[in-house]
This record gives sequence, C-alpha cells and structure tokens, in this order.
Amino acid sequence: MSGTHAAGPWHSRRHRLALGRPLADGSQELVWHGAALVGIVNVTPDSFSGGGHLAAGDTASGHERAVEHGLRLAREGALIVDVGGESTRPGAREVSADEELERVLPVIEALAREGLVLSVDTRKPTVARAALAAGARIVNDVGGLRDEEMTRVCVECGAPAIVMHMQGEPATMQQSPAYDDVVAEIGAFLTATAERAAAAGVPDVVIDPGIGFGKTVRHNLALLVATETFAATGRTVLIGASRKGFIDAVATVPRAVERLGGSIAVHLACARRGAALLRVHDVEQHRQALLLEAAMAEVEASGLPYSGSR
Repeated sequence: MSGTHAAGPWHSRRHRLALGRPLADGSQELVWHGAALVGIVNVTPDSFSGGGHLAAGDTASGHERAVEHGLRLAREGALIVDVGGESTRPGAREVSADEELERVLPVIEALAREGLVLSVDTRKPTVARAALAAGARIVNDVGGLRDEEMTRVCVECGAPAIVMHMQGEPATMQQSPAYDDVVAEIGAFLTATAERAAAAGVPDVVIDPGIGFGKTVRHNLALLVATETFAATGRTVLIGASRKGFIDAVATVPRAVERLGGSIAVHLACARRGAALLRVHDVEQHRQALLLEAAMAEVEASGLPYSGSR
C-alpha cells in the first residue's frame, strides 16, 4: 500500500507509489521523502488559472507550448507531470472524449519519450486507457473512480489511481455544497473507494480531498487542516490548492495567476501535516519553499541552539 513508511519529521518520511508497469530504469515504484511536487499541464483553452495551452485555431503550437511547459516543470523538480485536456473549473462545459484525446495524446506521447513520469487528469475511461497506452503511468480521476470502468482500466493497464472527492459535477458543484461533517464524510468516501480499488487490483491509490470541488471556503479550510487525519489512514495524500478560488475569498486576490503566495502558504502547511504530493502550477517556487521549510525542520529536530559551521 502507498503512504508513509517511516516515522519522523515530515520532511524525512519515506513515501512510495507502486506502479503496475516498470519505468525505463526497471523500477516499479516511485520513492521520495517529504512532499513531492506534481506539476500541472493544462492542454485547454479555458483553464481557471490562466495556464491553458490551447487557443482557437492554434492546436499545433498549443501542443508545442504544453510539451515545453511539461519539460520545464520536470527540470524544476516535479516528480510527476499531470496532463489534462478538460477544464474542471466551476461551471466548465464537458468536452467529448475525442476532443480531449486530440488535446492530450500528442503532449503525453512527446513527454513520455523524454522519460517523464506522467499522470493523465481525466474522468473518462476511454481517455485514460488511450493516455496510458501513449505513455502515461498514473490516472488522476477527479470523478473519484465513481465510474467502474475507470477502475477496470487502472487494473488492466497497471496504473495507480489518484482518487479525488468531488460533490456533484464541475458544472454544478459550487451550487450550495453541503455536508454534515465535511472531514468525516470525505474521509469515509476516500477510504472506502481506495479499499475497493485495491481489492479490485489497482496497483496503488492516492487520496485527494478535492479542494474547491463542491466545497465552500470553510469546507476547504477544514479539509486542509485535516490533512494529518487523511495521512493517518496510511494512504499517500495529495493536496491541490494551487491558485484555487478560496485563496481569493480569504486574501482578496481576484486573478488566479497572482495567488502564488497563498498557494505556497497552504501547501507548506499541508506538507507539515503529512501531505506527500502537492499538485501545483509553480514548481520552482514551491521547490524553494519546501527546501527552506525542510532545512528549518532539520535544524529544529537537531536541537537548539544550533552551532554548526554552515
């Protein structure tokens, strides 16, 4: 099972993700310590964050930009690059499987040839299957494996799944979301879904509480504070708060591309609480922040006052 495999401070905890198919070096697992970064490549014309790589009539150059962006994220330190071809922002329209495939397959094929570890961000089993055949290794399902066919795809293709919680659908999810106990309900959903997937033969499961997907600002904050509760299940926990709208609600930052400060603050807090993966737009800036946070934690763990030579 994925998750934390050593006790100790957050930055030294060992995490692993089992893969059903070996990587180019023969390894069948990803291993890292602390919080690793998942870089976002949106091959869409309508990403909420302003980071989409397609525009009308500009598909070929959009693919080139997306590939270049994915390579840059990997150079900056992303462990995984997450490629998606359908916007899931609140109110977003659903696109056809054919359109989604046209967007993502050329990008996945090109990035896979460069040896990147890729996840495909999709709710459609047909898209997931084709993306895995093209070189993706992981399925990032914002639908939370509610479609049983997606579980079969993961089993048959040997792909671990990132299971995210979403209340409703993107078009309607922010219309009065309600819970009796948001942490308990989402925790129960993620645990039950992960157990079913593992029993069905999915190689490994990552759990994601789905920040911004059918939640109010208060729900989002409660889930972020509860990261340690989710990590205590033993599953690898992914947090994706990058540039999300609740940052605007708290800090008054209307433009998504200007929410880097809030994104880093939230992700550092979640890393300290046991998040093993952070899905982010700005990999380099998050890498720096995590390194400094880990260095401070190392000094703190060694005991103060500190009298080293460096």
